[in-house]
Amino acid sequence: MTTSQTILLFITSYVLGAIPTGYIVGRLHGIDIRRHGSGNPGTANVYRTLGKWAGLITFAVDFFKGFVPTIIAAHYFLLPGTADFSRGHWWIPVTAGALAISGHIWTVFLNFHGGKGVATSAGVFAALLPLPTALAFAVFLAVVALTGHISAGSMSASVALPIFCFILAKDYQRPFTILALCVCILIFYTHIGNIKRIISGKELSFKHKTEDKDRQAAENEKKN
Repeated sequence: MTTSQTILLFITSYVLGAIPTGYIVGRLHGIDIRRHGSGNPGTANVYRTLGKWAGLITFAVDFFKGFVPTIIAAHYFLLPGTADFSRGHWWIPVTAGALAISGHIWTVFLNFHGGKGVATSAGVFAALLPLPTALAFAVFLAVVALTGHISAGSMSASVALPIFCFILAKDYQRPFTILALCVCILIFYTHIGNIKRIISGKELSFKHKTEDKDRQAAENEKKN
């Protein structure tokens, strides 16, 4: 690929990442998702506010926003099996993935206030290192099942990912492990508010919408 094609890839990576999926899904349901729940236009808040299918659609689109540009970059620029980073052009898929994640978190379409980067990061690393990503996703599911908090699962998976990458990555894939470590730090940064709510016991459960309905039904039953 030429320099101009590389630049086009990078621009496309950011723009794809910047598509505000959760906001669009919310608008299709007649609401501004930023005015509901946690106010974040990401998968977790869409799931809690609009239900399972809306949340799954948001996650899927956000996932592929990271996966597509990264897999294209890896296909054209990475030379598997070589430890020569200059020949492998490892920095191009890394940059494409990083730009997709950045676009999601700092989307130009919502005044640079987007999601928290979890689903898009998962897409990026599914393209770069699928096995470590699958193991990190298993950690995510286990922690969410234990705590009831998507944020806790996301942060736990972000810690597990660079560990699994370090253990399982081949020599020529080491830069991807560094990216995973940077993403872990970024995920914790975007979850500062969640961390504070977890400490204070005010963090919303992923069952928040159902719990609200059950609480309202109980209150109505008492009134009757």
